[in-house]
Amino acid sequence: MCDDLTNNDVESYFRRRGITRRSFGKAGLGAALAAVLPIGARAEAVVEEKVKVPTPDGEADGYFVHPAEGRHPGVILWPDIFGMRPAFRQMGKRLAESGYSVLVVNPYYRTTRAQLIPDEAKTIDPELRKKIWPRAKELAGTLSPATSVVDGRAFVEFLDRQPSVDNSKKIGTMGFCMTGSYAFRLSADMPERIGAGASFHGGGLVTDGEDSPHRLVPKIKAGFLVAIAENDDERDPEAKVALREAFDSAGVPAEIEVYEGTLHGWCPTDSAVHNPAKARHAWNRALALFERHLG
Repeated sequence: MCDDLTNNDVESYFRRRGITRRSFGKAGLGAALAAVLPIGARAEAVVEEKVKVPTPDGEADGYFVHPAEGRHPGVILWPDIFGMRPAFRQMGKRLAESGYSVLVVNPYYRTTRAQLIPDEAKTIDPELRKKIWPRAKELAGTLSPATSVVDGRAFVEFLDRQPSVDNSKKIGTMGFCMTGSYAFRLSADMPERIGAGASFHGGGLVTDGEDSPHRLVPKIKAGFLVAIAENDDERDPEAKVALREAFDSAGVPAEIEVYEGTLHGWCPTDSAVHNPAKARHAWNRALALFERHLG
C-alpha cells in the first residue's frame, strides 16, 4: 500500500538496477501509452474538458472525457496518492476511446487544486518522489472513508446529468493505490447504480476495522477486479484469501489476481515501478469487466 515501506521497495528497485534520474527519464515510459493501454475493439474520437463538480464540501475539479458522439456508460477514475496529473488524464482518455464517458477527479480538491506532479514530469523518478512524498502523505490524511462516499455520490450525480452518459446503464468506478478502497466503498453505498468496480494495487482492502472494505462486499452488486501487487501480497498474503471468501460468500463475481513480478504502483504509466506488460494485462481485464457489467 502507499507508505514508507513502499518507498523503500522503490529505492531498492532502483539501486538493484543502477538506474539514475537521467536514465529513468530517458526511458520515457509515458511515451509508451498506446502499447501499455490498448483501446477496445474500436477507437472513438473523444471530447475533453476541464470541469468543476459540485459536492457537499465545495467544488471538485476534474477532467471529463467522452466519445464525441452518442451516449455511453459513465466511469469514475480515482488517481493514486499522487493525485491528478497527466498520466491519469491520459488513462481516462484511453478509456474514453474505448467507449466510456470518464470523469477523472482531484481527490484533494478540499485542500488544493495544484498538482503534486508537474505536467512536464513524464515519470515520477526517485528524486521527484522523495520531494513530493511528505506533501502526498499530508494530503492523503485529509481524506477518509466518509469523504470518499460523499464525493463518489456527487460524481455519480454529475455523470448522470451529462448528455454523453447513458444513465440507463450502470456506472463503473476504478481506483489506484489508496483509492482502490474507494471503488469498494462507493459500490457498497450505491449498489443500484455502480455496476463494476476495479482496484489496482489498492491499499487497506482488508483490515481489522468494522468498516474494512472487504466487510462491505455483502452490500455490493457490482462485478469486481482486484489487481494485487506481488510485494503487497508478500506483506499480507491472507488479504487475497479474505477477499476471495468475502466475494464468494456474497455471490458477487470478482477476479482477484496477484500480479507476479510487480511492486505497489505498477499500473500508472508515470510510476517509478511501472510494469508495461502487467499494466497492459490489468487494463485489458478492466476493459473486459466493463464490457460485461456496463455494456
